[in-house]
Amino acid sequence: MTTVSAGDEDAADKPKRILPPFVFLAALVAMGALHHFLPGPEVVPVPWNRLGWIPFVAAIALAFHVKFKFDKHGTTIKPYEASAKLVTDGPFRWSRNPIYAGMIAALLGVFAVLGTLSSIVVVPVFAWVIRSRFIEMEERMLEEAFGDDYRAFKARVRRWL
Repeated sequence: MTTVSAGDEDAADKPKRILPPFVFLAALVAMGALHHFLPGPEVVPVPWNRLGWIPFVAAIALAFHVKFKFDKHGTTIKPYEASAKLVTDGPFRWSRNPIYAGMIAALLGVFAVLGTLSSIVVVPVFAWVIRSRFIEMEERMLEEAFGDDYRAFKARVRRWL
C-alpha cells in the first residue's frame, strides 16, 4: 500500500510547466536549424562574428549573478513560485527583467556568431513568448504580493531596459 502525503498530492496535481531556460534552449536550436537549413545571406562576416560571444557570455554571467542575488535575498527565481521579497537593487535598477533581457542579448550574440540573416527571426518570437508566457504572469503575481511597492518599482524601472 502506498501512502501519499498532502505535499505529494500537491506536487502530483501541478501541471508540468516549461521554464524559461528551456524556451531559451529551444530558441538556440531553432537558430541553429535556420542557419543550417535556410541560412540566407551572410550579414556578419568572419572574423567580426566572433564578437557575438561577448553578449552571450555576459548574459550567462548576468543570469548567475541574479540567481545568487535572489538566493541572498531568500526569494525564488522560478517564475511560477511566489516571491518572498521584491528585489530592486543590482541589475534590477535598469531592468525589471534582467535575465530575460540577457537572454535576448545572448540570442543576438548567437545571431552574430552564426552570421546569417535567417536566425534573427527567432529573437522577436522568443521575446514575444517570454513576455506573454512569463513576464505578464510574473508582473501580476508581484503586484498582488507587493502592491504599491511593486507599482512604484514598475513606474521607475522599464520592463526590458
